[in-house]
Amino acid sequence: MDIDIIAEEENPMLHRTDVRFEMTHDEATPSRLSVRDSLAAKLNKDAGEVVVHELDTKFGMRKTVGYAKVYDDAEHARDVEQDHMLERNKIVADEGEAEEAEEA
Repeated sequence: MDIDIIAEEENPMLHRTDVRFEMTHDEATPSRLSVRDSLAAKLNKDAGEVVVHELDTKFGMRKTVGYAKVYDDAEHARDVEQDHMLERNKIVADEGEAEEAEEA
């Protein structure tokens, strides 16, 4: 899977960079988690700091265009992102929140 960055836009208020990317793949559309890991590796970031929002593959094509938000650290990602996006990207909640959920 080859990932090319199309556009990057800094968003200092939210401590992140919005990234549009294009990737080519040999098989079916890769999973959100494998795209997140590959994009994090390309940008030298931790996987917990990258939130993939959008993957769009045209029917029959081996090219996917996507949108991701790359945060300065995972704490900012947990503070800003909605819970369902954190869940989709398998970014764990804060330790205190995880313990409260287990107790309930």
